[in-house]
Amino acid sequence: MLDGAARTLGRLSTFTTREALPIARSAFGVAQDGIDELGIKLLGRDFEERLRRVPIPLGGGGVDPFGLDPSWAKYAIGGAAFFHRFYFRTIVSGIERVPASRVLLIANHSGQIPMDGVIIAASMFLDAEPPRIVRSMVEKWSQTLPFVSTFFSRVGQVVGVPENARRLLELGEAILVFPEGVRGVTKTFAERYKLTDFGLGFMRLALETNTPIVPVAVIGAEEQYVSIGNLRRVAKTLHLPSFPILPQLLLPGGALPLPTRYRLTFGEPMRFDGDPDDDDAIIEEKVLRVKATIQSMLNRGLKERKSVFW
Repeated sequence: MLDGAARTLGRLSTFTTREALPIARSAFGVAQDGIDELGIKLLGRDFEERLRRVPIPLGGGGVDPFGLDPSWAKYAIGGAAFFHRFYFRTIVSGIERVPASRVLLIANHSGQIPMDGVIIAASMFLDAEPPRIVRSMVEKWSQTLPFVSTFFSRVGQVVGVPENARRLLELGEAILVFPEGVRGVTKTFAERYKLTDFGLGFMRLALETNTPIVPVAVIGAEEQYVSIGNLRRVAKTLHLPSFPILPQLLLPGGALPLPTRYRLTFGEPMRFDGDPDDDDAIIEEKVLRVKATIQSMLNRGLKERKSVFW
């Protein structure tokens, strides 16, 4: 019996050494090749080179003054690239109009969750020349969510206060602003592509820092989650900006946004002169010009669009 067991163990050892391990190594190599190939499809073969071309003033802790960590940003861009290139299959036009120096990207906001910001950021890194890491001005309330503040800072997002925005522009950064704020992202389906009131802060910032404004029209986000209403009392109880009614959540897989076709259009840079401390009425006139430009871009894009999904 012992001899039989010894022979069995010997054969098992031989199989493991001569056959199983090479098979395992081969399988791992195939898997690794698959992962690498997926990474290439998502990010492109020049991803690392593009990342090196983005100037990031890193401190001793390996992060920039606002907490941006290139290693975190790499994975964030990878996830964004999947949605940008494969899930929403974004069509991008006019991105060559974005200046290579400091700039304010002003866009319409929608979709219940800020996927529009993710897609704009992915496009600015993967499609623009030179590649840019976009800084978004996030709502202050988002910093109260567990782990969110750390994640946002590590991937380059900054709390939307004037001091942060001013410093970033002084460093030559591209800042993405959604002047509609929460009012825009929580719009119902019936209100889609109708811009709500714009805040005035971005215009005062542009005037103070002599920064060009590039209007951005986002089409596709409005239909990714079909909201038929907002339970404001529930939202207030939970200390949330909104609590939308989304029937699609009742369907299998409904937690994912619908795979609508995103369309991003970057307009011609707009420059404004004036005193950033002017009365609201004077600043609002300038803001309305930007708002009207984006609304016109949206109307034109919707007229040209043949399908929500294609």
